Amino acid sequence: MPLRPVPEQPWGRILVGAALLLALLVGGWEWYWRAYGVPAELNNSDGLWAMERRRIDAGEGDATVLLGASRVYFDVQVPVWARLEGRRPVQLSFEGTMPLVALADLADDAKFTGRVLVGVAPDVFFGDYKNHVAAVRYAHKESPSQRIGQWLSMHFIEPYFAFDDPDFALQTILARQPWPQRPGRQWYVSVRKLGVIDSVRNMHMWSKVETDPDYRELARNIWRQDFKPSPNDPSPEEARKTAQEQIDAAAKAVAKLRARGVKVLFVRLPSGGEYLAYEQRDFPRARTWDALLAATGAPGIHFEDYPELQGYELPEWSHMTYAEAVRFTPVLYALIMRDFWGPDALRRATEPVAADGVRGAASGATAH
Repeated sequence: MPLRPVPEQPWGRILVGAALLLALLVGGWEWYWRAYGVPAELNNSDGLWAMERRRIDAGEGDATVLLGASRVYFDVQVPVWARLEGRRPVQLSFEGTMPLVALADLADDAKFTGRVLVGVAPDVFFGDYKNHVAAVRYAHKESPSQRIGQWLSMHFIEPYFAFDDPDFALQTILARQPWPQRPGRQWYVSVRKLGVIDSVRNMHMWSKVETDPDYRELARNIWRQDFKPSPNDPSPEEARKTAQEQIDAAAKAVAKLRARGVKVLFVRLPSGGEYLAYEQRDFPRARTWDALLAATGAPGIHFEDYPELQGYELPEWSHMTYAEAVRFTPVLYALIMRDFWGPDALRRATEPVAADGVRGAASGATAH
């Protein structure tokens, strides 16, 4: 077969031109999101979760594990907790994800002998939200190439490019446009970026949620979609069945953990405004929280029972600002040490905490 003739072209100039066009387009996309306020940060991926989970298998089986959905993730600051306890907790929370799959994984892991704080966000915990539960399986099945890819990405790509944030990737932006819908199909606006994460999986609220009124209202309106009845909602009987299944699963996992001396503490962190009203209406305390504690036999902290856990700023009704989370964490920690896990670190919990989470700020102490 004769070779197809290739016409003579200035291939060198074409290559340079294509490279310049690519750099212009990528640079423009990056500039656009930087101007919007998007920071270059790590992606909250299954790979990053797996790195944290492996700490237990690598000799930290007696550590404190923070487990829950986004409220434990946002409101409990890892650096502050680490300074209080003297060691960094294992942060295994995931936003929009009920924690029971991860709790069961810990229950089946004989290497874990520490303590676990389980956050209970009523709609997520009792509503069977499973957005990121595959991270548990990923952590146990992660291949060497996936580990290498995660390491390369978190060191050479994610910290430098804001547009690499999945919430602002081109395909995400295109998918969330209000395209024409089929008749009878309700348009649902997906949850937007609310937090910023670092390499130790410490999450805090993105400042734009706090300072940009339009973005804050967008976040509230997205929550409001769940507050209204929808044809896709489960029936009351289905909702009660799902909640009971979650309670039964929690009881099974807690029994395994407590049998080998692991302390389990459930925590209902603050919510407010329309979000709290929705939770109280659709997930009444007696049917959910009280039933959970009764079935598991584990202790619990409900923010409504403790004045010191109330009065924090929740811009979109569900999560604290960064400054408030830094202030809240030692209060919660002191309460846990006082009433549930012993007084060994209570003194440090009452020391002043600066805005960056550094202890001993009043005496001029610093940390890096």
